[in-house]
Amino acid sequence: MTNHSDDLPVLVIDGARIADFEGFAREFSRLLCHYTWRGNLDAFNDILRGGFGTPENGWILRWLNSESSRSALGHGATTLWLERILLTCHPSNRAGIEARMSMARRGEGPTLFDEIVDIIRNHGPGGEEPEDNVFLELV
Repeated sequence: MTNHSDDLPVLVIDGARIADFEGFAREFSRLLCHYTWRGNLDAFNDILRGGFGTPENGWILRWLNSESSRSALGHGATTLWLERILLTCHPSNRAGIEARMSMARRGEGPTLFDEIVDIIRNHGPGGEEPEDNVFLELV
């Protein structure tokens, strides 16, 4: 674990309650005040900037049982997620989505877990939006 300022609030999600991507969306939404996140990763990125019930001046996201989530949000879940995106994506994005699906089916490339972790880390030290002061602890 990384040392963080003692005055940052800690928000906790439990990977033991996450069996799929919808489960992650439900678990993460528990942290939000008067807002339900429905699983769009662009919206997830926006939520991490603040204003959706997360602390405004930074916080620590402690992800308990993260290895369980790594498995639940692996290549199989990634394939299912991409299949759903393919149904509604702009035609110009289809080839890219199909290529990612093909990789996921082969057990290659980033998983949903990897993408979520990257988005979170982007909002903390070393990320593109470090001013959001979001720290991730995978436990």
